[in-house]
Amino acid sequence: MNRILEKIIDIKTIDPISILGIADCNLKLVQSEIPISIVVRGQKLKIIGGKDNVKQAGQILFEMIETLNSKGSLHKDDVRNLISMIKMNVNKNGRKRTNYHQKICYSKKGTIKTKTDGQIEYFKTVNKNDIVFCNGPAGTGKTFLAVCFAISALESNLIDKIILCRPAVEAGENLGFLPGDLKDKVDPYLAPLYDGLRIVFDEKKLIRLLEIKTIEIVPLAYMRGRTLDNSFMILDEAQNSTITQMKMFLTRLGVGSKSIITGDITQIDLSSKQESGLVQVVEVLKGIKGIGFVQLTQDDVVRHNLVKKIIEAYDRF
Repeated sequence: MNRILEKIIDIKTIDPISILGIADCNLKLVQSEIPISIVVRGQKLKIIGGKDNVKQAGQILFEMIETLNSKGSLHKDDVRNLISMIKMNVNKNGRKRTNYHQKICYSKKGTIKTKTDGQIEYFKTVNKNDIVFCNGPAGTGKTFLAVCFAISALESNLIDKIILCRPAVEAGENLGFLPGDLKDKVDPYLAPLYDGLRIVFDEKKLIRLLEIKTIEIVPLAYMRGRTLDNSFMILDEAQNSTITQMKMFLTRLGVGSKSIITGDITQIDLSSKQESGLVQVVEVLKGIKGIGFVQLTQDDVVRHNLVKKIIEAYDRF
């Protein structure tokens, strides 16, 4: 029996309109998605409803407060995304999935945490292994979280350097034919890695880390011949690395180093799927101690609500 409960949330340190929304639009949005009532009494919110629904609404309101504190603002799209995130963490049997707030690192906008069960498994696998392969669709946070894991290791003095790379498959890795210096040539292909770093670091600090090469962002082809000790190596878009390139990247790992390889084997741009190093590596390296594999799914998508629906629609097509 799901008995009726009440839960009180104190908002005395928050501007009421910022959390409630104009004409209580944010609260109305929560109530339209979760069968509960929310009553505003001065500087307190009272949630009334069934036990499970009250708990769920309480978590949504907690995340709304966290978002407001970290971003300084809260929009309806934020509330929709938070509702989706919390509801996503209720499994098919109606039991709440727990422990999805694993702190990874701190960014200029607040704490970076895991948000889904798949991301928790990712977090645990990275902590247990020196090499981790993470496969999953767009929007699951596989690349951004890999960057955050590396930053956490750097700021904890577990490593000395972060190396981020991608295969520049769109240019056929023939970067010599493009105009400009190396940075001009590869930046368009490496932009998503810069995006992740800019979320965590302010521009001045990021520029400094890049200048002193504490963080390096390079195309995969430029990893050949290097041995990287005490480093955190990330290979993104690994589905577009060839078998030879994958072997080359993995054998750059030096003493005291870790590596994360991310990709989506449904988005291979190579001429043949069989050429993909990410496809082959599961069979080659499975069962080796110290190497872990993570599979994220559409249930782990944390972008706009429509991203999950788009992925599901293409899967059905």
